[in-house]
Amino acid sequence: MFLTKQEERVLAGEEGVGRQRAMELLVAVGKIYSAEKLIPIRSAHLSGVSYKTIGDGGLDFVSEMSRDAKVSVKTTLNPAGMDLDRWREMRVTDQFAEKQRAIIDAYGRLGVETNCTCTPYLAGNVPGPGENVAWAESSALSFVNSVLGARTNREGGPGALAAAIIGKTPLYGLHLSENRVPSVIIEADVEDEITDYSLLGHAVGQKIGQSIPFFKGIRPGVDGLKTMAAAMAAAGSVALFHAEGVTPGWEAFDLKGLERVAIGRKEIERAKESLTTGKDPDLIALGCPHLSETEVTNLASFLDGKKMRSDAPEVWFCTSRTVRTWCPKEVAVLERFGRVLCDTCMIVAPIEGIHSCTATNSAKACTYLPGLCSQKVVCDSSQRLLEAIL
Repeated sequence: MFLTKQEERVLAGEEGVGRQRAMELLVAVGKIYSAEKLIPIRSAHLSGVSYKTIGDGGLDFVSEMSRDAKVSVKTTLNPAGMDLDRWREMRVTDQFAEKQRAIIDAYGRLGVETNCTCTPYLAGNVPGPGENVAWAESSALSFVNSVLGARTNREGGPGALAAAIIGKTPLYGLHLSENRVPSVIIEADVEDEITDYSLLGHAVGQKIGQSIPFFKGIRPGVDGLKTMAAAMAAAGSVALFHAEGVTPGWEAFDLKGLERVAIGRKEIERAKESLTTGKDPDLIALGCPHLSETEVTNLASFLDGKKMRSDAPEVWFCTSRTVRTWCPKEVAVLERFGRVLCDTCMIVAPIEGIHSCTATNSAKACTYLPGLCSQKVVCDSSQRLLEAIL
């Protein structure tokens, strides 16, 4: 892989150990994928934040990198294992909180923005079409590739951090136009903006794996797109999709000869049934990916003026700090029915041992909750789940 003189100096350690380690990682990845060079990036988004998922090894790695390195591009952070202010209300232990805070502090020393969210594109990290970025977090990178039209590979946390420090990433994979061409047509029929698109994504992800789908017959808004992207990435490994009349550049592709797959009500209901493994939830958790301003507003509108049952399960509304500040009146409504939590979500929080059955409208969450959180799961629309607490 070709390196510039300046890149060679970084690799030789002339700009510090932290930047040297970051460059070593990028060069190793570049050689694995036969990248010809490094290219500049506009921004980065990092996974590997929750102490639950990265443990002491991850804390040591981030702390070591923060000793003499700084990120050189706009860099945002994925959800942590707790709301950084309200963690006691989540029944998080002091030991977990101490470790989690140390991880956030290390990222802060690196110059990373610590508004922890899986929807950074709703909180100021918004690259444009054709711009190269280095994003981890499977749903976020799928959204930035597909809906914003920027370009990233499916980065891991350490690789995205290395790219953020150097401000560059290896040129391979989805950074190249020839690798962004659709390989299968999905003819879809959905009704509900959120739940149906999430279940559609789950069905498609299971069906096509790592392929690049081209959707016909759907007109999702931003919330439908983000939930669909999240579910496809969790059920398969879809890092890029195209949707007719919706995503940037959709009209440029020749679709002749591509396999066609139909997904309708039968497949949607089958996906819902397959994800539901429990009943009588003791936690209802919405916001995977994090709730948008529109979702917060809609949920508050539905609940306003209603009364919660005294024996209702606990309710979490997960969103970013940015979105929370945009709609204080709606947040106040939601707080009468549950907790509006920032920085975290039901998947990366240590809910095992506290809760045993979680209900959610997110196919992504339903996919991960059994393995990561030892949960039984109830999958349903947000309206039906909230009706059950009234």
